[in-house]
Amino acid sequence: MVAPEGVEAQTCVMARGNAVWARVYYRNTTGEELRSVLTLMGPGGRTVELLCAPAAHDEPGTCETPRVPSSGTPGSATAIAEFVGAGPVEEAPLLLRAGSERAPGPRG
Repeated sequence: MVAPEGVEAQTCVMARGNAVWARVYYRNTTGEELRSVLTLMGPGGRTVELLCAPAAHDEPGTCETPRVPSSGTPGSATAIAEFVGAGPVEEAPLLLRAGSERAPGPRG
């Protein structure tokens, strides 16, 4: 996804064996340091959140949550990354929200 403000992001859920985690690939062309929250959501309301700090440059970057044991069927987790601008948290504008598809099942 691409925001008019200059943030690009693609979010996905990764799975290997019995572990699952979220990853976001991003590019920040805003010229400002941003704040981002990457959230992995699993079955039963289980979530893992990670704060990321996309630097103010045009180079691609990644951020990923820790790997956690999978607590559901393959494909039962989703991920969302939200990028917000500078300033006080309650006033910072939401620049981009990028969500994942479900993780692929055993057949990919």
